[in-house]
Amino acid sequence: MQSETDLIAGCVEGNRASQKALYDRYCRKMMVICQRYAKTTAEAEDILQEGFLKIFGAIKSFRGDAALTTWMTRIMINTALNSQRQKLYMLPMVDISEVQLPEREEISLASFHLQELIAMVQSLPDGCRIVFNLFAIEGYGHKEIADMLNISEGTSKSQYNRAKNLLKEKLEAQQRRYEFGKSKV
Repeated sequence: MQSETDLIAGCVEGNRASQKALYDRYCRKMMVICQRYAKTTAEAEDILQEGFLKIFGAIKSFRGDAALTTWMTRIMINTALNSQRQKLYMLPMVDISEVQLPEREEISLASFHLQELIAMVQSLPDGCRIVFNLFAIEGYGHKEIADMLNISEGTSKSQYNRAKNLLKEKLEAQQRRYEFGKSKV
């Protein structure tokens, strides 16, 4: 197995074997990121492919200031956001100046599989899904999200709150189905 440094050097030279090895090593992790932003697996695969093309095109500029996976993740997120931006302008988003976010409520995710959770996130409306991913998973603040998506900070907060409520409903419904299924056994 090649070291990360050797993979990067090979990719900088345009070596197809190095590109394939880099893709093989990181495609699953990057696919999970793409799935969170996409509505379907096919859409996530398109984002993944476009993201890796951007990675291979920009790898000469990778300076190593951050971990390679951090750099690649940022490219994947930007690629996903770019693919979703057109859709966001067609969606109704409520623009409000203040949103009161309730205290964090804990829900146990132990009984859920990763694919179930990804499917729940994918089922969110586009605006909610994108803001949820950026805030809850990627760790951006609402001001940063507002700047990235060209929306108000209040819209970011309301979309996040809506996403959180929708996900909570989905998790509770799934939990009830799971418990109902166990009681019939």
